[in-house]
Amino acid sequence: MADSSSPQPYQPGAVSVFFVAKAGVFAAAFWIWLLVLVLRTDTATGAHVLAATGAITTTLVGVVLGVRMALQRNAAVRHAEMKKLLVDISWNAFAAAGNAESAGTVVPFPVGPADSERAAQRAGSDRVSAFDRGPGERRGGRDRGSNGDRRR
Repeated sequence: MADSSSPQPYQPGAVSVFFVAKAGVFAAAFWIWLLVLVLRTDTATGAHVLAATGAITTTLVGVVLGVRMALQRNAAVRHAEMKKLLVDISWNAFAAAGNAESAGTVVPFPVGPADSERAAQRAGSDRVSAFDRGPGERRGGRDRGSNGDRRR
């Protein structure tokens, strides 16, 4: 059974196909124009150079746009697979934590200390707030005045 509720991954659509097709049409037109010019005349003219330049340029643009569209499509598919894998991993970890028979079989999520524990940790420390220090106390091994200059 297919998942009808899951959203389809982003894939390059009509706009990318339009520009690739447009470049292909222009390339075909330039190549046909160059072929007609070569078959009708014996000497090379400026029109030949223009047609050849246009044919080569639009062909290269079409190839580059086509490759870019293919790479975007592949990246979109890989991204969708990665998202699905991450959801599966997350769901499996959640289900394993709920179905564990003992607490030792599953690594628990880290939990920070409670507020009362934080207050107890702060009370026993030697840390002093910058606002509680007097102007004559040593900070960083040097005495400083109010403007940061060293006292001598």
